[in-house]
Amino acid sequence: MAVATNTDMLEWLETNAGKSYGNFINGEWVESDSGQTYPIYNAAKNNQLLASFQQSTKEDVNLAVQAANEAFKTWAKVPGPDRGAILYRFADLLEKNADELAFMLSAEQGKVLAESKGEVLRAAKETRFCAGESFRIEGQTLPAERQSVWNSTVRKPIGVVAEIAPWNFPVVTPVRKIAPALAYGCTVVYKPASATPWTSVKIMELLKEAGVPKGVVNLVVGSGSEVGDPLINHKDVKGISFTGSTNLGITINELAAKRLAKTQLELGGKNPAVVLDYDDVESVAKQIVGAAFACSGQRCTAISRVVVLEDKKQELVDALLKEVKNIQVGPAWEDGATMGPLVNQKQLESVQEYIQIAQDEGARLLHGGELLTEGKYAEGSYMVPALFDQVQSHMRIAKEEVFGPVLTVNAVQTVEEAYEVANDVEYGLAASIFTKDLSSAYVFADMIESGMVHVNHGTSSAAHLPFGGTKQSGFGSFSIGKSNIEFFTELKSVYFQY
Repeated sequence: MAVATNTDMLEWLETNAGKSYGNFINGEWVESDSGQTYPIYNAAKNNQLLASFQQSTKEDVNLAVQAANEAFKTWAKVPGPDRGAILYRFADLLEKNADELAFMLSAEQGKVLAESKGEVLRAAKETRFCAGESFRIEGQTLPAERQSVWNSTVRKPIGVVAEIAPWNFPVVTPVRKIAPALAYGCTVVYKPASATPWTSVKIMELLKEAGVPKGVVNLVVGSGSEVGDPLINHKDVKGISFTGSTNLGITINELAAKRLAKTQLELGGKNPAVVLDYDDVESVAKQIVGAAFACSGQRCTAISRVVVLEDKKQELVDALLKEVKNIQVGPAWEDGATMGPLVNQKQLESVQEYIQIAQDEGARLLHGGELLTEGKYAEGSYMVPALFDQVQSHMRIAKEEVFGPVLTVNAVQTVEEAYEVANDVEYGLAASIFTKDLSSAYVFADMIESGMVHVNHGTSSAAHLPFGGTKQSGFGSFSIGKSNIEFFTELKSVYFQY
């Protein structure tokens, strides 16, 4: 499919922006008992009202969980292939509505249209994989230790799952949580990020159109304190799937542990690209810059630090600098734009603070970092993507997750030092190595403290491989892929005497 044009997006927004939406509970759109709403605005045109959403309360959460709990009684009994058939239809509908979803996504989050369209199509791919998994909920038949006994294990859905998504991927992340839940027979209460709930409205509509029964998926919009906390603490919620900051993930895990609810946590990252050797430095630079600045650097798997051998450093920095300068900053609908604004002013200010901290600590700003505020940039939270060198591993810019368009370069003397520096952070989500030497690649893949390893390419994941991290980057079962079964189901052993 061709990427929709800038004119298409602007015309669509003129017609469809400005509406008010309720929560989606038990198959119906309902207003919160709070009687209050809040607005969201275009990330690249902050005077354009996109939509208004409910300021929901604990009572709204209770109604949604009640609906999901009641629906679970029948949904869990639906044959897996029938659940899969609904998910296949949902995947088709995602593709059919990809342009509209991309317009909504780009407007509320800020990423350029090509990225938004790619996110929607990726969500469709992941849905199809989950649909297939509904046919493969496997148990085991095991030899008995006594005569006339048949032993087996089966998988059963855990029940109502609370799903809490971040603002940076408001289509693929909720789909990544909802689709496996439905495949394995669970029901869902979903809370989107308060900053980006608009696409969630469309996702609910498409799920309903695909044939998801009432109460199986519910949407409650609101703050973390008013919606997230009561959802996490609800006695009928058996599992919490959360994507977001490490600090918040730890808090959720502590609350869930008090009542032995399961958790699936996708948290922060400080992902290295270790560069040892190469045939084509420009190809390496393209891979790194693409992985660093997609979604304006606002993604947990972004490459945020380059660790390179000293003798390769200058050549690589020159190639990185060339690639970074080619990034075209602009609104999603602008032809040629390759990086949009940050999601909001608060996020921009946080990134700017890190840029100042890096300079104060002695890192050298080679390019970018400055705010863009004139003309078309006046209506969004724009900045020039930043590249630092002369970075040391003890600096905050090398240790902490910036979550913005900032890339650092750290030169080291030996391969062993490169590996040590790569591991010298509290995170362990994704990591890349660039090398011509097969042995070095295998050594790196073995010793790097990371949930995902990429050899000679950026930190892009696949729609069927487990996704997750180690250390402070994740907890519980990896998402995507077959590993989801460990979170959404529980094991039951059956002894049958005949």
